[in-house]
Amino acid sequence: MRIVLAAMLAVASVGPAFAAAPARPTRLGLCAACHGETGMAQVPGAPNLAGQKLDYLREALKQYRDGRRNAPLMRAAIGPIGDADLDELARWYSAQTPQPQGTP
Repeated sequence: MRIVLAAMLAVASVGPAFAAAPARPTRLGLCAACHGETGMAQVPGAPNLAGQKLDYLREALKQYRDGRRNAPLMRAAIGPIGDADLDELARWYSAQTPQPQGTP
């Protein structure tokens, strides 16, 4: 019985590592123009989003959408995005792997 319990705990602890990657968000296009499809910025001054914490990205997007963060460009880019789309974008970027940046 102990062996079975130990095996179950071992499988449960590695389960998240094998979770399916999130699907490419339908609203990724405008975000990708500045932040890159994989979260590596394409525009100087735009932050890299790859690998950021999911909760942080979700909350930041909500704040841009709702105007609690005063960034007119971001508010215009997000527009009236719903919570489901917002969550999809946050999941996508948090699941991306940051890449080393080349030197200028």
